[in-house]
Amino acid sequence: MNILLETVIVDEKIMNTDLSPHLHTQDCNQLIDELKKCHEENKFAKFIGACNGFNSSVAKCLKQEHKARSAANRAKARKRKANQTS
Repeated sequence: MNILLETVIVDEKIMNTDLSPHLHTQDCNQLIDELKKCHEENKFAKFIGACNGFNSSVAKCLKQEHKARSAANRAKARKRKANQTS
């Protein structure tokens, strides 16, 4: 199985994000598909910024997913901690 890793810039940090569909929301998967399509259609132009708009959209979507996951994990941890101290 070949997993595509895309370099995504989030908050000025470069990170490689796994773009497997089961890891993301339907909205982000649609943006990821558009980015992949742009890369396929613009084999060389992608290197001079032809797909930058799609890449920015994907990065923003992935950042929102990350924030949502982090908030859910913090809430879960608070609940677990409250149950332990009771």
